[in-house]
Amino acid sequence: MDMHTVVVGTSGTTAQDVIAVARGNARVELSAAAVSALAAAREIVDALAAKPEPVYGVSTGFGALASRHISQDLRAQLQRNIVRSHAAGMGPRVEREVVRALMFLRLKTVASGHTGVRPEVAQTMADVLNAGITPVVHEYGSLGCSGDLAPLSHCALTLMGEGDAEGPDGTVRPAGELLAAHGITPVELREKEGLALLNGTDGMLGMLVMALADLKSLYTSADITAALSLEALLGTDKVLAPELHAIRPHPGQGVSADNMLRVLAGSGLTGHHQDDAPRVQDAYSVRCAPQVNGAGRDTLDYAGIVADRELASAVDNPVVLPDGRVESNGNFHGAPVAYVLDFLAIVAADLGSITERRTDRLLDKNRSHGLPPFLAEDAGVDSGLMIAQYTQAALVSEMKRLAVPASADSIPSSAMQEDHVSMGWSAARKLRTAVDNLARIVAVELYAATRAIELRAAQGLTPAPASQAAIEALRAAGVEGPGPDRFLSPDLAAADAFVRAGKLVAAVEPVTGPLL
Repeated sequence: MDMHTVVVGTSGTTAQDVIAVARGNARVELSAAAVSALAAAREIVDALAAKPEPVYGVSTGFGALASRHISQDLRAQLQRNIVRSHAAGMGPRVEREVVRALMFLRLKTVASGHTGVRPEVAQTMADVLNAGITPVVHEYGSLGCSGDLAPLSHCALTLMGEGDAEGPDGTVRPAGELLAAHGITPVELREKEGLALLNGTDGMLGMLVMALADLKSLYTSADITAALSLEALLGTDKVLAPELHAIRPHPGQGVSADNMLRVLAGSGLTGHHQDDAPRVQDAYSVRCAPQVNGAGRDTLDYAGIVADRELASAVDNPVVLPDGRVESNGNFHGAPVAYVLDFLAIVAADLGSITERRTDRLLDKNRSHGLPPFLAEDAGVDSGLMIAQYTQAALVSEMKRLAVPASADSIPSSAMQEDHVSMGWSAARKLRTAVDNLARIVAVELYAATRAIELRAAQGLTPAPASQAAIEALRAAGVEGPGPDRFLSPDLAAADAFVRAGKLVAAVEPVTGPLL
Protein backbone atom coordinates (compact mmCIF):
# COMPACT_ATOMS: atom_id res chain seq x y z
CA MET A 1 0.00 0.00 0.00
CA ASP A 2 0.96 3.59 -0.58
CA MET A 3 2.26 5.06 2.67
CA HIS A 4 0.82 8.49 1.86
CA THR A 5 -1.49 9.60 4.69
CA VAL A 6 -4.68 11.64 4.38
CA VAL A 7 -5.78 13.39 7.57
CA VAL A 8 -9.54 13.84 7.91
CA GLY A 9 -10.53 17.01 9.75
CA THR A 10 -13.77 18.83 10.45
CA SER A 11 -13.89 21.04 7.35
CA GLY A 12 -14.24 18.67 4.42
CA THR A 13 -11.64 17.25 2.10
CA THR A 14 -10.12 17.75 -1.36
CA ALA A 15 -10.47 15.98 -4.67
CA GLN A 16 -6.80 15.04 -4.48
CA ASP A 17 -7.37 13.30 -1.15
CA VAL A 18 -10.38 11.40 -2.49
CA ILE A 19 -8.32 10.07 -5.39
CA ALA A 20 -5.37 9.26 -3.11
CA VAL A 21 -7.60 7.08 -0.93
CA ALA A 22 -9.77 5.62 -3.69
CA ARG A 23 -7.07 4.83 -6.23
CA GLY A 24 -3.80 5.15 -4.33
CA ASN A 25 -4.68 3.25 -1.14
CA ALA A 26 -3.56 6.20 0.97
CA ARG A 27 -3.77 5.71 4.73
CA VAL A 28 -6.53 7.60 6.56
CA GLU A 29 -6.20 9.25 9.97
CA LEU A 30 -8.61 11.31 12.05
CA SER A 31 -7.34 14.68 13.24
CA ALA A 32 -7.47 15.57 16.92
CA ALA A 33 -9.98 18.28 16.07
CA ALA A 34 -12.23 15.75 14.37
CA VAL A 35 -12.14 13.43 17.38
CA SER A 36 -13.07 16.32 19.66
CA ALA A 37 -15.91 17.42 17.36
CA LEU A 38 -17.22 13.86 17.21
CA ALA A 39 -17.25 13.58 20.99
CA ALA A 40 -18.96 16.96 21.47
CA ALA A 41 -21.72 16.18 18.97
CA ARG A 42 -22.24 12.77 20.55
CA GLU A 43 -22.87 14.37 23.93
CA ILE A 44 -25.68 16.37 22.34
CA VAL A 45 -27.25 13.25 20.83
CA ASP A 46 -26.95 11.33 24.10
CA ALA A 47 -28.68 14.14 25.96
CA LEU A 48 -31.54 14.20 23.46
CA ALA A 49 -31.80 10.41 23.56
CA ALA A 50 -32.41 10.60 27.30
CA LYS A 51 -35.36 12.97 26.93
CA PRO A 52 -38.95 11.77 26.59
CA GLU A 53 -39.63 13.99 23.56
CA PRO A 54 -39.17 12.19 20.19
CA VAL A 55 -36.30 13.40 17.98
CA TYR A 56 -36.11 12.22 14.35
CA GLY A 57 -33.35 9.70 13.79
CA VAL A 58 -32.53 9.54 17.49
CA SER A 59 -35.71 8.16 19.03
CA THR A 60 -38.06 7.71 16.06
CA GLY A 61 -38.43 5.52 13.01
CA PHE A 62 -37.27 6.69 9.59
CA GLY A 63 -38.77 8.12 6.42
CA ALA A 64 -42.48 7.39 6.23
CA LEU A 65 -42.18 5.59 9.61
CA ALA A 66 -40.86 8.67 11.43
CA SER A 67 -44.05 9.12 13.44
CA ARG A 68 -43.30 6.18 15.73
CA HIS A 69 -41.48 6.93 18.98
CA ILE A 70 -38.96 4.17 19.75
CA SER A 71 -38.33 3.14 23.35
CA GLN A 72 -34.74 3.04 24.62
CA ASP A 73 -34.62 -0.77 24.80
CA LEU A 74 -35.30 -1.00 21.04
CA ARG A 75 -33.02 1.76 19.75
CA ALA A 76 -29.91 -0.37 19.19
CA GLN A 77 -32.07 -2.83 17.29
CA LEU A 78 -33.54 0.08 15.31
CA GLN A 79 -30.07 1.18 14.16
CA ARG A 80 -29.05 -2.37 13.21
CA ASN A 81 -32.32 -2.86 11.39
CA ILE A 82 -32.02 0.26 9.26
CA VAL A 83 -28.61 -0.89 8.02
CA ARG A 84 -29.73 -4.45 7.33
CA SER A 85 -32.97 -3.49 5.61
CA HIS A 86 -31.43 -0.71 3.55
CA ALA A 87 -28.59 -2.97 2.32
CA ALA A 88 -30.88 -4.06 -0.50
CA GLY A 89 -28.69 -3.51 -3.55
CA MET A 90 -28.81 -5.79 -6.58
CA GLY A 91 -26.82 -6.40 -9.72
CA PRO A 92 -23.07 -6.45 -10.47
CA ARG A 93 -20.50 -5.33 -7.94
CA VAL A 94 -19.41 -1.71 -7.97
CA GLU A 95 -15.71 -1.07 -8.62
CA ARG A 96 -13.30 -1.05 -5.67
CA GLU A 97 -12.23 2.57 -6.23
CA VAL A 98 -15.85 3.74 -6.12
CA VAL A 99 -16.51 1.93 -2.85
CA ARG A 100 -13.35 3.32 -1.27
CA ALA A 101 -14.33 6.84 -2.33
CA LEU A 102 -17.82 6.25 -0.94
CA MET A 103 -16.48 5.12 2.45
CA PHE A 104 -13.92 7.89 2.67
CA LEU A 105 -16.44 10.61 1.85
CA ARG A 106 -18.88 9.27 4.42
CA LEU A 107 -16.07 9.41 6.97
CA LYS A 108 -15.44 13.02 5.90
CA THR A 109 -19.01 13.98 6.84
CA VAL A 110 -18.98 11.92 10.04
CA ALA A 111 -15.75 13.67 11.11
CA SER A 112 -17.38 17.09 10.67
CA GLY A 113 -19.05 16.77 14.07
CA HIS A 114 -22.49 17.37 12.57
CA THR A 115 -23.72 13.75 12.64
CA GLY A 116 -23.57 12.69 16.30
CA VAL A 117 -21.59 9.52 15.56
CA ARG A 118 -19.21 8.37 18.30
CA PRO A 119 -15.44 8.72 17.70
CA GLU A 120 -14.96 4.93 17.88
CA VAL A 121 -17.33 4.41 14.95
CA ALA A 122 -15.39 6.91 12.85
CA GLN A 123 -12.15 5.22 13.82
CA THR A 124 -13.52 1.86 12.71
CA MET A 125 -14.39 3.39 9.34
CA ALA A 126 -10.78 4.52 9.00
CA ASP A 127 -9.50 1.12 10.14
CA VAL A 128 -11.53 -0.69 7.49
CA LEU A 129 -10.15 1.58 4.77
CA ASN A 130 -6.60 1.18 6.02
CA ALA A 131 -6.94 -2.61 6.11
CA GLY A 132 -7.89 -2.60 2.42
CA ILE A 133 -11.29 -4.15 3.17
CA THR A 134 -13.87 -3.22 0.53
CA PRO A 135 -17.57 -3.88 1.16
CA VAL A 136 -19.50 -5.57 -1.64
CA VAL A 137 -21.72 -2.82 -3.07
CA HIS A 138 -24.14 -3.46 -5.91
CA GLU A 139 -24.96 -1.47 -9.03
CA TYR A 140 -28.64 -0.85 -8.30
CA GLY A 141 -30.30 0.49 -5.17
CA SER A 142 -29.72 4.24 -4.98
CA LEU A 143 -32.19 6.89 -6.14
CA GLY A 144 -29.80 9.67 -5.16
CA CYS A 145 -32.09 11.04 -2.47
CA SER A 146 -31.72 10.56 1.24
CA GLY A 147 -28.32 10.04 -0.27
CA ASP A 148 -26.94 6.83 -1.75
CA LEU A 149 -28.85 4.76 0.78
CA ALA A 150 -28.37 1.18 -0.42
CA PRO A 151 -24.66 1.53 -1.35
CA LEU A 152 -23.85 3.23 1.96
CA SER A 153 -25.85 0.59 3.85
CA HIS A 154 -23.71 -2.18 2.39
CA CYS A 155 -20.65 -0.30 3.69
CA ALA A 156 -22.24 0.14 7.13
CA LEU A 157 -23.07 -3.56 7.17
CA THR A 158 -19.36 -4.33 6.90
CA LEU A 159 -18.67 -2.10 9.93
CA MET A 160 -21.13 -4.27 11.85
CA GLY A 161 -19.27 -7.42 10.75
CA GLU A 162 -22.12 -8.56 8.52
CA GLY A 163 -22.51 -9.17 4.80
CA ASP A 164 -19.64 -9.75 2.38
CA ALA A 165 -16.51 -7.76 1.64
CA GLU A 166 -13.38 -8.06 -0.45
CA GLY A 167 -10.08 -8.42 1.34
CA PRO A 168 -6.82 -6.78 0.26
CA ASP A 169 -5.99 -9.95 -1.67
CA GLY A 170 -9.11 -9.53 -3.82
CA THR A 171 -10.98 -12.47 -2.27
CA VAL A 172 -14.60 -11.96 -1.19
CA ARG A 173 -15.28 -13.33 2.29
CA PRO A 174 -17.77 -12.76 5.11
CA ALA A 175 -17.09 -9.29 6.52
CA GLY A 176 -16.86 -10.60 10.08
CA GLU A 177 -13.99 -12.90 9.11
CA LEU A 178 -12.11 -10.06 7.41
CA LEU A 179 -12.54 -7.71 10.38
CA ALA A 180 -11.31 -10.41 12.77
CA ALA A 181 -8.30 -11.17 10.56
CA HIS A 182 -7.27 -7.51 10.81
CA GLY A 183 -7.99 -7.09 14.49
CA ILE A 184 -10.99 -4.82 13.94
CA THR A 185 -13.92 -5.06 16.36
CA PRO A 186 -17.36 -4.74 14.72
CA VAL A 187 -19.31 -1.68 15.82
CA GLU A 188 -22.50 -1.85 17.88
CA LEU A 189 -24.54 1.07 16.63
CA ARG A 190 -26.32 3.42 19.00
CA GLU A 191 -28.90 6.17 18.56
CA LYS A 192 -28.69 7.97 15.21
CA GLU A 193 -25.52 6.18 14.10
CA GLY A 194 -27.14 3.79 11.63
CA LEU A 195 -28.94 6.66 9.96
CA ALA A 196 -25.81 8.84 9.92
CA LEU A 197 -23.85 6.16 8.06
CA LEU A 198 -26.39 5.98 5.24
CA ASN A 199 -27.56 9.50 4.51
CA GLY A 200 -25.21 11.15 2.02
CA THR A 201 -24.32 11.88 -1.59
CA ASP A 202 -20.96 10.15 -1.17
CA GLY A 203 -21.20 7.60 -3.98
CA MET A 204 -22.21 10.04 -6.67
CA LEU A 205 -19.69 12.60 -5.38
CA GLY A 206 -16.83 10.10 -5.40
CA MET A 207 -17.62 9.14 -8.98
CA LEU A 208 -17.84 12.83 -9.95
CA VAL A 209 -14.40 13.53 -8.49
CA MET A 210 -12.80 10.63 -10.33
CA ALA A 211 -14.60 11.42 -13.59
CA LEU A 212 -13.33 15.00 -13.45
CA ALA A 213 -9.75 13.82 -13.04
CA ASP A 214 -10.10 11.40 -15.95
CA LEU A 215 -11.85 13.90 -18.22
CA LYS A 216 -9.29 16.65 -17.63
CA SER A 217 -6.60 14.30 -18.89
CA LEU A 218 -8.74 13.15 -21.82
CA TYR A 219 -9.52 16.70 -22.90
CA THR A 220 -5.82 17.49 -23.20
CA SER A 221 -5.31 14.27 -25.17
CA ALA A 222 -8.24 15.23 -27.40
CA ASP A 223 -6.67 18.62 -28.14
CA ILE A 224 -3.55 16.78 -29.26
CA THR A 225 -5.38 14.29 -31.47
CA ALA A 226 -7.43 17.12 -33.01
CA ALA A 227 -4.18 18.88 -33.87
CA LEU A 228 -2.75 15.68 -35.37
CA SER A 229 -5.85 15.25 -37.53
CA LEU A 230 -5.72 18.88 -38.66
CA GLU A 231 -2.11 18.32 -39.65
CA ALA A 232 -2.79 15.03 -41.44
CA LEU A 233 -5.62 16.70 -43.40
CA LEU A 234 -3.30 19.53 -44.46
CA GLY A 235 -5.53 21.97 -42.64
CA THR A 236 -4.66 25.51 -41.66
CA ASP A 237 -3.54 26.41 -38.16
CA LYS A 238 -4.44 30.08 -38.76
CA VAL A 239 -7.82 29.47 -37.07
CA LEU A 240 -5.92 28.78 -33.84
CA ALA A 241 -4.43 32.28 -33.63
CA PRO A 242 -4.86 33.72 -30.13
CA GLU A 243 -6.30 36.99 -31.43
CA LEU A 244 -9.25 35.09 -32.91
CA HIS A 245 -10.06 33.42 -29.61
CA ALA A 246 -9.54 36.60 -27.61
CA ILE A 247 -12.61 38.14 -29.23
CA ARG A 248 -14.76 35.26 -27.95
CA PRO A 249 -13.21 34.91 -24.53
CA HIS A 250 -14.50 31.56 -23.31
CA PRO A 251 -11.56 30.35 -21.20
CA GLY A 252 -11.62 26.72 -22.32
CA GLN A 253 -11.70 27.66 -25.99
CA GLY A 254 -8.54 29.70 -25.62
CA VAL A 255 -6.80 26.87 -23.76
CA SER A 256 -7.68 24.27 -26.40
CA ALA A 257 -6.61 26.54 -29.26
CA ASP A 258 -3.30 27.22 -27.53
CA ASN A 259 -2.71 23.51 -26.93
CA MET A 260 -3.36 22.71 -30.58
CA LEU A 261 -1.20 25.58 -31.82
CA ARG A 262 1.74 24.44 -29.72
CA VAL A 263 1.42 20.86 -30.97
CA LEU A 264 1.45 22.11 -34.57
CA ALA A 265 4.41 24.49 -34.20
CA GLY A 266 6.96 23.88 -36.93
CA SER A 267 4.73 21.63 -39.04
CA GLY A 268 5.47 21.27 -42.73
CA LEU A 269 1.96 19.98 -43.39
CA THR A 270 -0.38 22.72 -42.17
CA GLY A 271 -1.52 25.00 -44.96
CA HIS A 272 0.28 22.90 -47.57
CA HIS A 273 -2.98 22.49 -49.48
CA GLN A 274 -2.90 26.20 -50.28
CA ASP A 275 -0.10 25.56 -52.79
CA ASP A 276 -1.94 23.09 -55.00
CA ALA A 277 -5.56 22.61 -53.91
CA PRO A 278 -6.78 25.73 -52.18
CA ARG A 279 -9.46 25.48 -49.51
CA VAL A 280 -11.03 28.62 -48.16
CA GLN A 281 -11.96 26.90 -44.90
CA ASP A 282 -11.55 23.53 -43.22
CA ALA A 283 -14.58 21.50 -42.19
CA TYR A 284 -16.22 22.29 -38.87
CA SER A 285 -14.87 19.17 -37.17
CA VAL A 286 -11.36 20.52 -37.84
CA ARG A 287 -11.87 24.27 -37.68
CA CYS A 288 -14.18 24.30 -34.63
CA ALA A 289 -12.26 21.84 -32.46
CA PRO A 290 -11.21 24.56 -29.96
CA GLN A 291 -14.77 25.76 -29.62
CA VAL A 292 -16.19 22.30 -28.91
CA ASN A 293 -13.30 21.05 -26.79
CA GLY A 294 -13.22 24.38 -24.99
CA ALA A 295 -16.92 24.37 -24.15
CA GLY A 296 -16.39 20.97 -22.59
CA ARG A 297 -13.46 22.29 -20.59
CA ASP A 298 -15.60 25.11 -19.22
CA THR A 299 -18.25 22.59 -18.21
CA LEU A 300 -15.57 20.61 -16.37
CA ASP A 301 -14.61 23.76 -14.51
CA TYR A 302 -18.20 24.35 -13.40
CA ALA A 303 -18.57 20.73 -12.33
CA GLY A 304 -15.36 21.12 -10.34
CA ILE A 305 -16.86 24.07 -8.48
CA VAL A 306 -19.89 21.96 -7.53
CA ALA A 307 -17.64 19.08 -6.47
CA ASP A 308 -15.54 21.37 -4.28
CA ARG A 309 -18.66 22.73 -2.57
CA GLU A 310 -19.91 19.20 -1.91
CA LEU A 311 -16.48 18.12 -0.64
CA ALA A 312 -16.70 20.95 1.90
CA SER A 313 -20.21 19.90 2.97
CA ALA A 314 -21.54 17.81 5.84
CA VAL A 315 -24.48 15.91 4.36
CA ASP A 316 -26.74 14.16 6.86
CA ASN A 317 -30.28 14.27 8.20
CA PRO A 318 -30.86 15.26 10.91
CA VAL A 319 -27.72 17.29 11.62
CA VAL A 320 -26.20 18.46 14.88
CA LEU A 321 -25.74 22.24 14.81
CA PRO A 322 -23.09 24.14 16.81
CA ASP A 323 -25.76 25.61 19.13
CA GLY A 324 -26.84 22.12 20.18
CA ARG A 325 -29.95 21.82 18.04
CA VAL A 326 -30.57 18.65 16.05
CA GLU A 327 -32.55 19.64 12.97
CA SER A 328 -34.05 17.82 10.01
CA ASN A 329 -33.11 19.14 6.57
CA GLY A 330 -32.98 18.27 2.89
CA ASN A 331 -29.25 18.56 2.25
CA PHE A 332 -29.03 14.89 1.30
CA HIS A 333 -30.82 15.59 -1.99
CA GLY A 334 -28.43 14.84 -4.82
CA ALA A 335 -29.68 17.39 -7.37
CA PRO A 336 -26.56 19.65 -7.43
CA VAL A 337 -24.28 16.67 -8.05
CA ALA A 338 -26.69 14.85 -10.36
CA TYR A 339 -27.00 17.81 -12.71
CA VAL A 340 -23.27 18.19 -13.30
CA LEU A 341 -22.83 14.43 -13.72
CA ASP A 342 -25.33 14.67 -16.55
CA PHE A 343 -23.70 17.80 -17.97
CA LEU A 344 -20.40 15.91 -18.18
CA ALA A 345 -22.00 13.00 -20.01
CA ILE A 346 -23.37 15.48 -22.56
CA VAL A 347 -20.06 17.21 -23.26
CA ALA A 348 -18.20 13.89 -23.34
CA ALA A 349 -20.65 12.66 -25.99
CA ASP A 350 -20.15 15.77 -28.08
CA LEU A 351 -16.39 15.51 -27.83
CA GLY A 352 -16.63 11.90 -28.95
CA SER A 353 -18.89 12.93 -31.83
CA ILE A 354 -16.57 15.59 -33.26
CA THR A 355 -13.58 13.29 -32.78
CA GLU A 356 -15.22 10.53 -34.82
CA ARG A 357 -16.03 12.99 -37.63
CA ARG A 358 -12.35 13.83 -38.04
CA THR A 359 -11.44 10.14 -38.12
CA ASP A 360 -14.02 9.50 -40.83
CA ARG A 361 -12.61 12.40 -42.84
CA LEU A 362 -9.10 10.93 -42.62
CA LEU A 363 -10.37 7.64 -44.10
CA ASP A 364 -12.47 9.07 -46.95
CA LYS A 365 -10.37 9.55 -50.11
CA ASN A 366 -12.85 12.19 -51.31
CA ARG A 367 -12.24 14.40 -48.28
CA SER A 368 -8.74 13.51 -47.04
CA HIS A 369 -6.81 15.55 -49.64
CA GLY A 370 -4.59 12.87 -51.06
CA LEU A 371 -4.55 10.12 -48.44
CA PRO A 372 -5.24 6.53 -49.57
CA PRO A 373 -8.76 5.13 -48.99
CA PHE A 374 -9.13 4.04 -45.36
CA LEU A 375 -5.39 4.65 -44.96
CA ALA A 376 -4.93 1.18 -46.46
CA GLU A 377 -1.67 -0.20 -47.83
CA ASP A 378 -3.35 -1.58 -50.96
CA ALA A 379 -6.96 -0.46 -50.96
CA GLY A 380 -9.25 -3.25 -52.10
CA VAL A 381 -6.87 -5.96 -51.02
CA ASP A 382 -6.55 -4.19 -47.67
CA SER A 383 -9.45 -2.61 -45.77
CA GLY A 384 -7.17 -0.44 -43.66
CA LEU A 385 -8.94 1.29 -40.79
CA MET A 386 -12.46 0.95 -42.19
CA ILE A 387 -13.77 -1.10 -39.26
CA ALA A 388 -11.80 0.85 -36.68
CA GLN A 389 -14.08 3.74 -37.63
CA TYR A 390 -17.11 1.47 -37.31
CA THR A 391 -16.04 0.66 -33.77
CA GLN A 392 -15.53 4.35 -33.04
CA ALA A 393 -18.96 5.14 -34.49
CA ALA A 394 -20.59 2.45 -32.33
CA LEU A 395 -18.94 3.99 -29.27
CA VAL A 396 -20.18 7.45 -30.25
CA SER A 397 -23.73 6.19 -30.64
CA GLU A 398 -23.53 4.62 -27.18
CA MET A 399 -22.21 7.93 -25.81
CA LYS A 400 -25.26 9.73 -27.21
CA ARG A 401 -27.56 7.30 -25.40
CA LEU A 402 -25.58 7.78 -22.19
CA ALA A 403 -25.98 11.56 -22.56
CA VAL A 404 -29.72 11.33 -21.89
CA PRO A 405 -30.01 12.96 -18.44
CA ALA A 406 -30.78 10.74 -15.46
CA SER A 407 -31.51 13.80 -13.34
CA ALA A 408 -34.52 14.74 -15.49
CA ASP A 409 -36.20 11.65 -14.10
CA SER A 410 -37.72 11.07 -10.69
CA ILE A 411 -39.67 8.20 -9.15
CA PRO A 412 -41.51 8.39 -5.82
CA SER A 413 -40.47 6.14 -2.94
CA SER A 414 -41.07 5.55 0.78
CA ALA A 415 -44.85 5.75 0.59
CA MET A 416 -44.62 9.18 -1.11
CA GLN A 417 -42.51 10.68 1.69
CA GLU A 418 -39.54 10.76 -0.68
CA ASP A 419 -41.56 11.90 -3.66
CA HIS A 420 -38.86 13.66 -5.68
CA VAL A 421 -35.44 12.05 -6.11
CA SER A 422 -32.29 13.06 -7.99
CA MET A 423 -31.20 9.81 -9.69
CA GLY A 424 -27.65 11.08 -9.17
CA TRP A 425 -26.20 7.62 -8.60
CA SER A 426 -27.55 6.56 -12.01
CA ALA A 427 -26.07 9.69 -13.58
CA ALA A 428 -22.70 8.81 -12.07
CA ARG A 429 -22.80 5.19 -13.17
CA LYS A 430 -23.51 6.06 -16.81
CA LEU A 431 -20.87 8.79 -16.75
CA ARG A 432 -18.24 6.20 -15.81
CA THR A 433 -19.15 4.24 -18.94
CA ALA A 434 -19.07 7.42 -21.00
CA VAL A 435 -15.58 8.29 -19.76
CA ASP A 436 -14.33 4.81 -20.67
CA ASN A 437 -15.85 5.09 -24.13
CA LEU A 438 -14.42 8.56 -24.70
CA ALA A 439 -10.91 7.26 -24.06
CA ARG A 440 -11.46 4.60 -26.72
CA ILE A 441 -12.80 7.15 -29.21
CA VAL A 442 -9.80 9.44 -28.71
CA ALA A 443 -7.50 6.43 -29.08
CA VAL A 444 -8.98 5.58 -32.49
CA GLU A 445 -8.41 9.13 -33.71
CA LEU A 446 -4.84 8.96 -32.44
CA TYR A 447 -4.32 5.68 -34.25
CA ALA A 448 -5.70 7.04 -37.53
CA ALA A 449 -4.05 10.46 -37.38
CA THR A 450 -0.58 9.13 -36.62
CA ARG A 451 -0.83 6.64 -39.49
CA ALA A 452 -2.01 9.44 -41.81
CA ILE A 453 0.88 11.71 -40.78
CA GLU A 454 3.36 8.91 -41.48
CA LEU A 455 1.81 8.45 -44.91
CA ARG A 456 2.25 12.20 -45.50
CA ALA A 457 5.88 11.89 -44.48
CA ALA A 458 6.26 9.26 -47.19
CA GLN A 459 4.97 11.95 -49.58
CA GLY A 460 7.85 14.19 -48.52
CA LEU A 461 6.01 16.37 -45.97
CA THR A 462 7.58 16.92 -42.53
CA PRO A 463 5.33 16.81 -39.45
CA ALA A 464 5.63 19.08 -36.44
CA PRO A 465 8.26 18.04 -33.86
CA ALA A 466 5.53 17.43 -31.29
CA SER A 467 3.64 15.22 -33.73
CA GLN A 468 6.78 13.24 -34.42
CA ALA A 469 7.33 12.80 -30.69
CA ALA A 470 3.77 11.46 -30.29
CA ILE A 471 4.26 9.02 -33.17
CA GLU A 472 7.56 7.74 -31.80
CA ALA A 473 6.13 7.23 -28.31
CA LEU A 474 3.09 5.42 -29.69
CA ARG A 475 5.24 3.11 -31.79
CA ALA A 476 7.51 2.45 -28.81
CA ALA A 477 4.39 1.41 -26.89
CA GLY A 478 3.84 -1.39 -29.41
CA VAL A 479 1.25 0.29 -31.65
CA GLU A 480 2.30 -0.36 -35.24
CA GLY A 481 2.24 2.13 -38.08
CA PRO A 482 1.20 1.89 -41.75
CA GLY A 483 1.37 -1.47 -43.51
CA PRO A 484 -0.73 -4.35 -44.77
CA ASP A 485 -3.86 -5.38 -42.87
CA ARG A 486 -3.27 -7.11 -39.55
CA PHE A 487 -5.23 -8.11 -36.48
CA LEU A 488 -6.35 -4.60 -35.49
CA SER A 489 -7.92 -5.05 -32.07
CA PRO A 490 -4.62 -5.36 -30.14
CA ASP A 491 -3.31 -2.15 -31.72
CA LEU A 492 -6.47 -0.28 -30.74
CA ALA A 493 -6.33 -1.65 -27.21
CA ALA A 494 -2.72 -0.55 -26.89
CA ALA A 495 -3.59 2.93 -28.19
CA ASP A 496 -6.41 3.08 -25.65
CA ALA A 497 -4.04 2.16 -22.81
CA PHE A 498 -1.57 4.75 -24.10
CA VAL A 499 -4.19 7.51 -23.92
CA ARG A 500 -5.64 6.45 -20.54
CA ALA A 501 -2.21 6.41 -18.93
CA GLY A 502 -1.54 10.00 -20.02
CA LYS A 503 1.33 8.90 -22.23
CA LEU A 504 0.22 10.97 -25.21
CA VAL A 505 0.39 14.17 -23.18
CA ALA A 506 3.69 13.08 -21.65
CA ALA A 507 5.14 12.41 -25.11
CA VAL A 508 4.47 15.87 -26.54
CA GLU A 509 5.07 18.09 -23.51
CA PRO A 510 8.89 17.92 -23.74
CA VAL A 511 8.42 19.66 -27.12
CA THR A 512 5.42 21.90 -26.44
CA GLY A 513 5.95 22.70 -22.78
CA PRO A 514 3.15 21.96 -20.26
CA LEU A 515 -0.30 21.69 -21.82
CA LEU A 516 -3.46 22.54 -19.89
